[in-house]
Amino acid sequence: MTPAEKLKNLLELEIIPDLEVAIDELFAAIDKAKSASKEQKEDLEEMREMRTECFAIIEELGRNELEEEEIEELLAELVDMKTEE
Repeated sequence: MTPAEKLKNLLELEIIPDLEVAIDELFAAIDKAKSASKEQKEDLEEMREMRTECFAIIEELGRNELEEEEIEELLAELVDMKTEE
């Protein structure tokens, strides 16, 4: 499996689903409280931006727009992020 395939799989199978679960949980907490704190609003915006960036990376991978070095750096960064959880 190439680094590009590993990155795409990591994004599609782990990172994006994890972000979507976290976004849903935050929405549920906000709904339950009937309002969002400033921190919750910031967290929600950050998670949405991360999800958008993940989809953009997948699109770039599909168009072969990323250099091998960029792919390896992104992969390493995301794996580090996942192992910190």
